[in-house]
Amino acid sequence: MQLRYFGHSAFMLNVEGASLLFDPFITDNPHTDGVVTADELNPDVILLTHAHSDHWGDTPEIAARTKAQVVANFEIVTYLQEKHGHQNVQPMNTGGSWSFDWGRVKQTYARHSSSFADGTYGGNPNGYILHAEDKCIYNLGDTALFQEMEYIGNQHTIDVALMPIGDCFTMGIEDSIEAARRLTPKLVIPMHWGTFPYIEVDTDAWAAKMKDAGFNARVMQPGESIEI
Repeated sequence: MQLRYFGHSAFMLNVEGASLLFDPFITDNPHTDGVVTADELNPDVILLTHAHSDHWGDTPEIAARTKAQVVANFEIVTYLQEKHGHQNVQPMNTGGSWSFDWGRVKQTYARHSSSFADGTYGGNPNGYILHAEDKCIYNLGDTALFQEMEYIGNQHTIDVALMPIGDCFTMGIEDSIEAARRLTPKLVIPMHWGTFPYIEVDTDAWAAKMKDAGFNARVMQPGESIEI
């Protein structure tokens, strides 16, 4: 299983049988300059955590070109169908799970907001717990710290947690460490940091504090890939 980071909250996860693209904010993402363009991405599946433009990103263009299946909450996939005519979708909602040929996904709560750039309501913001190849990946989405993380950590053996740390709009450094305590992942990878002035944080300090708290942390750079 290979995980590639494109900056902000955009990741490509290659599992047996499918390539999965999370929150494809590529165009206008300063971290992707010289790393990748939206036209170079050919996912089988696009998973969206919420409707904000820095997560929705290039979804309509990539989906139209690749015919990828788009997985998101009911409001987001309905918007994609009605506004862009893309019908290869899998609607979900908070707490629900769905099995695909390549694995199983559970859509989790995220403590945030969600709307499209035109003001259309984007439904509940979400995260994803993904089980594939005997691994568990938890993409928290844009979220604040919430109590149910402890339950999630008790119910799932999380191999990798993709966790926002940029503060201002999501958890910051201290709350992300508490989130790790509740989730107990084997590896924590930060996201949603440094893209804009509002979310600039010291990732070296974050990694050091995670290590001091007893967690394995890795700061991925845009374009970097790791094996899970």
